[in-house]
Amino acid sequence: MEIGKEQAHTLFDDYSTYVYRVAYLLTKSNMQAEDITQEAFIQAFRKFSSYDPNKPFKPWISKIAVNLARNNMRKTRWLSFFAGVPEHDRVDGIEASILENERDRELWLEVNKLSRKRKEVVVLHFYADLKLYEVADILGIPLGTCKSRLHSALNMLRKQMMDTESYLLIKGGETIEQSSGH
Repeated sequence: MEIGKEQAHTLFDDYSTYVYRVAYLLTKSNMQAEDITQEAFIQAFRKFSSYDPNKPFKPWISKIAVNLARNNMRKTRWLSFFAGVPEHDRVDGIEASILENERDRELWLEVNKLSRKRKEVVVLHFYADLKLYEVADILGIPLGTCKSRLHSALNMLRKQMMDTESYLLIKGGETIEQSSGH
């Protein structure tokens, strides 16, 4: 099955902002996110015959974007080792528009301290609004591993956030603000 020009335009219009946001949250770089977004759609349209139209498009394009982000970050780290290229842009721009208030910014700073594997699960589940089975499929890991990484990440975030004046507890998908009483 090949993709028509009109269908390609529709898919790009519907999902390009989403793909950019996922790429940006993983790389923290506007330039890398733009490149990943373009490359994700180029690959998706080239390999459209392998897409199952009975399944949602969002997890399929997400998997492509995550794999591209991983490759891009590996290459960036390698280049920075030899050439001193900065790994990440400053926390501003699109991130500021995504993160609406100070608590979200504090939480996002803590999310960025997580390991790559934990961060990917948190970003895809909470920021990209994917179900855990979709996240597991995108990352190519068993659902149990995905749940374990999420549980571990949430425990780490709880511990990290307790050092602040006001912190969030994330329990059962809900956020509960608590005061540490300093």
